[in-house]
Amino acid sequence: MTDPTTKAPKGPDPILLTLFANRFMSVAEAMGRSLQQTSISTNIKERLDFSCALFAPDGDLVANAPFIPIHLGSMSFAVKYQMKLYGKELKQGDVLMTNSPHAGGSHLPDITIITPVFEAKSNEIIFFTASRGHHADIGGILPGSMPPTSVNIFEEGAEIVSFKIVNNGMFDKKGLYEYMVDKPSQYPGSSGCRNIKDVESDLKAQIAANHKGVQLIQAIVDDYGLETVQEYMYHIRANAERSVRNLLRDVAKRAGTNVLESVDYLDDGSPIQLKVEINEEDGSAVLDFEGTGCEVRGNLNSPISVVHSAVIYCMRSMLDVDIPLNAGCLVPLEIKIPEKSLLSPSRTAAVCGGNVLTSQRIVDVVLKAFHACAASQGCTNNLTFGTGGKDKNGVNTAGWGYYETIAGGSGAGPGWHGTSGVHTHITNTRIGDVEILERRYPVLLHRFGLRPGSAGQGKWHGGDGVIREFEVLQQLQVSILSERRTRQPYGMEGGEPAAMGRNTWVKKQRKEDKDIPEGREDDENLDPRYINIGGKATVFMGKGDRLLIETPGGGGWGIPEDTEEDAGHGTHVRAWEARGSLAERAARQAGF
Repeated sequence: MTDPTTKAPKGPDPILLTLFANRFMSVAEAMGRSLQQTSISTNIKERLDFSCALFAPDGDLVANAPFIPIHLGSMSFAVKYQMKLYGKELKQGDVLMTNSPHAGGSHLPDITIITPVFEAKSNEIIFFTASRGHHADIGGILPGSMPPTSVNIFEEGAEIVSFKIVNNGMFDKKGLYEYMVDKPSQYPGSSGCRNIKDVESDLKAQIAANHKGVQLIQAIVDDYGLETVQEYMYHIRANAERSVRNLLRDVAKRAGTNVLESVDYLDDGSPIQLKVEINEEDGSAVLDFEGTGCEVRGNLNSPISVVHSAVIYCMRSMLDVDIPLNAGCLVPLEIKIPEKSLLSPSRTAAVCGGNVLTSQRIVDVVLKAFHACAASQGCTNNLTFGTGGKDKNGVNTAGWGYYETIAGGSGAGPGWHGTSGVHTHITNTRIGDVEILERRYPVLLHRFGLRPGSAGQGKWHGGDGVIREFEVLQQLQVSILSERRTRQPYGMEGGEPAAMGRNTWVKKQRKEDKDIPEGREDDENLDPRYINIGGKATVFMGKGDRLLIETPGGGGWGIPEDTEEDAGHGTHVRAWEARGSLAERAARQAGF
């Protein structure tokens, strides 16, 4: 039996390479289990809107579990930013907190907690553990901190460039309340965090999850020695780099050209344009987004870290080898982003929609350039509702916010149908369970199911979107932030586009409504009004009002064939079974 402390050979041992890849991933997996079990919010505990990962001492992503790709690709930017900020000033017992897009964040509700891992003898940093969770309310102009109408970052809630939330082992509660409650409420029309106790509790859960990762990585170092552990950390990264280089060579060979191009548009008409130039000799590529539209006044601006997240996700998803998502996937790539574009916004630009909507469109554009598949729903259908904010005297009032993303259809590809009713691409979260939703919040869910006929037809059909309709039981401020409401998800190779999404306010008519016919002011049986509120809106809904959300489907692939199978393209005849990374994650958890 090989002594585990023996120095690794010059070329990586394939068995040890697989072992370390899985050991590193298991660290992130255990961190995630700890975070889920100790958190209290619906967003983190039920919807699993969080990610945990392990980073090298230089800040590069080493390994992760199958969490949220949009988090995992961008967290490295946050770790590196804090490293530049603190240098060697970090010490045992320090934990950092950040959420600023300027400092490697995605959007403000995604708060990142970073913990350095020190080597026992030299007291030098040998790894970082980090977790990022979406917190349902961190202040701003609307409950839920995802305002569809925001035009600058101050309206979206608390922005933290860097905060030492734990200093020398001491939790800084006073500083946390200052950042989360006091500072964001100073902006006109904005409130501080509406439910700071829940946020504080979840942040402590993230700190605990990071500490779990520190213990586990130190145990691996004790087993194998620091030199071997770090050597295989770099072997894993090199393996990912080789895999992507081989992919790029194969793509150029199959396409018969080393230049790939694509363009798609946001609902407001802003283009996202991409040109890929592949160097077949070394398997590298330049991805140039020149031609992309300028910064927008709304919140669909996407931070640079999010663009990199989308690209690294696409590279990893096109590989047919089982490797951890890590920084090696980006080594062969040069990503060029034009300045002053919506993919490189100014310091104070609104960005909450860029992380959840524009990111999906970037994925579509990259996969379209590589001719990988038709468009998926291209949206996450972000729903928020809640109460609280400021009273008429400008004083913060207690309240709460709820946030969820809603599934749609995935695009078809050469040899497979799209999937119906899934969170597509870089979201990978769950939706709020009906029982949890109705137990914890004043709403009733009337309908939740597939949306027949919303998929794009083709030789390989896309997936159907979903219908989700709920009724509010008290007056609530309800907001929807969505895309693909004016532009259909496209098909490819002759496949047809999918149906656009639609958001409808089913408004109960009341005595105060001016358009009630004369003489029927007391009629409680008036038919409700059906109001299309568009893709981005916030409305005050009264008791008994309903919101009907119909999400987009996925595009088809190939010219439709008049066959019995294609005639029923939107139906599902096989028994449903759980699939995807979340199902795999649950299965692994059950095995422990």
